[in-house]
Amino acid sequence: MDDHYRTPLISAAIINAVRTIPLAPGAIFHTDRGSNYTSEEFARTLVTLGLRHSVGRTGICYDNALAESFFAALKNERVHRTSYPTREHARRDITRYIEFTTTPADSTLDSATEHRKKSTTNS
Repeated sequence: MDDHYRTPLISAAIINAVRTIPLAPGAIFHTDRGSNYTSEEFARTLVTLGLRHSVGRTGICYDNALAESFFAALKNERVHRTSYPTREHARRDITRYIEFTTTPADSTLDSATEHRKKSTTNS
């Protein structure tokens, strides 16, 4: 979290995410066509991490609908209803919100990807 939205910040965020939650080799990272995501620097970061880059089509809002929906909920349910005395308070609170809303209540549940992998290998 920072006071800007430049490519190094985005690269650092994806590096941190991969460190926290290991991804399968060749996992797909989908983005819109923003200049940060289409930059050579960000492409190098994804290659270094072994990720494939998927970019949304121009004028098609459905490509990134899940992410857009999540961030709209984050803003409406949390950020716009909270006063943060410092950036660090905001970072901690938003991190807790993300971890709470994206972690299944029952940790025995598989992700959709894992479920698909299991069902195709059992066929």
